[in-house]
Amino acid sequence: MLDKLQFYMQYPFVQYALVVGTLIALCSSLLGVTLVLKRFSFIGDGLSHVAFGAMAVATIFDLTSDTIFVMPVTVVAAVLLLRTGQNAQIKGDAAIAMLSVGSLAVGYLVLNLFSTSSNIAGDVCSTLFGSTSILTLTKSDVWICIGMSILVVVLFCLFYNRIFAVTFDENFAKATGIKADLYNLLIAIITAVIIVLAMNLVGSLLISALVIFPSLSAMRVIKNFKGVVIYSAVISVTCAVVGMLISILFSTPVGSTIVVANIFVFFINCIVSKL
Repeated sequence: MLDKLQFYMQYPFVQYALVVGTLIALCSSLLGVTLVLKRFSFIGDGLSHVAFGAMAVATIFDLTSDTIFVMPVTVVAAVLLLRTGQNAQIKGDAAIAMLSVGSLAVGYLVLNLFSTSSNIAGDVCSTLFGSTSILTLTKSDVWICIGMSILVVVLFCLFYNRIFAVTFDENFAKATGIKADLYNLLIAIITAVIIVLAMNLVGSLLISALVIFPSLSAMRVIKNFKGVVIYSAVISVTCAVVGMLISILFSTPVGSTIVVANIFVFFINCIVSKL
């Protein structure tokens, strides 16, 4: 088994997958805690389906890099979703549901009507579940992911205290002069960036698991915000690496294997918390 792993590690596409997977897992875990505590967990589903629709359009126009088109569209959707969620006529959960289902339907329709691929079902399955996309990354994709990941980590570290304040008591944060709306917008934009990056790893349907499970696992045993963020990052990166290695050795779907690893760790932490 070790010989097989060593053999595969010589290939650039495996090295790219491990680098990108580790970075995506790290970024997902940082904001995952905030999204869970603010009850924004399902925003990942909504934005991932928007990204799927944008990726379908990018595929039709045969763009050299899907990310260049998908990223701005998803960020704009995140901003609109935040604004719409504050409207009394359309509540946040309804806005997410509308955006999620609508984007998924439009994306699949566009692929069926205009795609030149002979395997539409395979392309859709890969995009939804991340079966092969993580193993077909180009060097430019890797550099884009590295750049975006550094940006996410730097922004989170710079505004850590304000994100902490907005997460736990938004009204108090506003009373102390913190521009809560601005930082909510920042959280939404960073989440959109993470969603687009994570599509290559686990696919658009499994992204929420990558955001939610490490945070929930960490919350079982750690009781302070900084500790939860750090432990969540450790869990997320570990599960991503282990999941990808298992996928390479046993030829299982990458995204599903990573999510199953996160579920396993979640149950372990639940048992530890009981003890």
